[in-house]
Amino acid sequence: MACGTGGGCNGCSVSEKRGCGTSSVFNWLAKVDDAKSNTFSDLVEVQFKMNRKGYFQNTEDITISEGDWVVVESNSGYDIGKITLIGEIVNYQLKRKKIDTSKEPLKKIYRIAKDIDIKKLQSSVELEDPTLKKAKLIIKNHKLEMKLVDIEYRGDKSKAIFYYTAEKRVDFRELIKEYSKAFSIKIEMKQIGVRQEAAMVGGIGSCGRELCCSTWMTEFPPVSTSSARYQQLSINPQKISGQCGKLKCCLNFELDSYLDSLKSFPKSKQILKTEKGDAKQIKIDVFKKKLCYVYKGREPGIFELSLKQVIQIIEDNKKGKTPPSLEYFIGEKEGNKTGFKNVVGQDNINRFDKKKKKKGWNKNSRKTQKRKNNEK
Repeated sequence: MACGTGGGCNGCSVSEKRGCGTSSVFNWLAKVDDAKSNTFSDLVEVQFKMNRKGYFQNTEDITISEGDWVVVESNSGYDIGKITLIGEIVNYQLKRKKIDTSKEPLKKIYRIAKDIDIKKLQSSVELEDPTLKKAKLIIKNHKLEMKLVDIEYRGDKSKAIFYYTAEKRVDFRELIKEYSKAFSIKIEMKQIGVRQEAAMVGGIGSCGRELCCSTWMTEFPPVSTSSARYQQLSINPQKISGQCGKLKCCLNFELDSYLDSLKSFPKSKQILKTEKGDAKQIKIDVFKKKLCYVYKGREPGIFELSLKQVIQIIEDNKKGKTPPSLEYFIGEKEGNKTGFKNVVGQDNINRFDKKKKKKGWNKNSRKTQKRKNNEK
């Protein structure tokens, strides 16, 4: 949907830097005619840079639609953003984010953004990169242990938000004074986490797709290493860590499915007793319902059993019965057994030295083939 800046999304500086199309929400109540919907018809969700969203009221009953750029009320000024949601679904968003409108009244929408407002927004966006470079040099001169991630100018150019990360508490009172002199603007310092930093910077994940945190994720629940263990993943920090250096958020996406499936599996420390010896579990395949066992203190060999077979062996052990061996359940005595076999010296090392005979070219056969083609 065109935003009204002209020229489409290709090559639009506002679209690239203001996050158009990211963190979008599907309005599943858009075509629902309900009397209750009229109660919240003036509620509007507006998106700004860094996927930052605000909620406003259309008190002036302005004709607006999703995708329009609007001028909205802000603290001691105004800002410019794009409408993403309208109507009752905004009320669901307010409840989800626990925003109490009775304690914090929503600000209002002034008007639909004009060409002059869009141009002013574009000019403020163009100031962000040079301001960021200069601001980083000032931090370096002050020798502060903090990292400046990005800068967001407000639509009226009267205020700028400086996003930074820091491991420790930073005293930047003198820094703000120097920023105010250097940029002649009101400064707001906002600390963010490393995951929010990755969302701002963006990138491509190991799956080959754009990072979830920079496209649709707005909340970052905690992720623990147990999520990787339940999914039988190796605890390798390089593989299970994201661009932010923390554990990947996607480790939680399928965790519930794994936990539900693991309820029917025996514990990993469960020993299978057979006449041939005790066997311990080394690996499981949750969705194929397969378990791999090895004999304790015997020759190397891995035996793959189904979940039903393992449960049967455990039930027999509880009754005091011991099956002959794991091979008995597989079907053939040494079938599906994976082990080491020494094959050194079985093949001749000179087998690759023999030259293959080249096939000769028979002129007569070539002429015969040409004659057959002519007859056809």
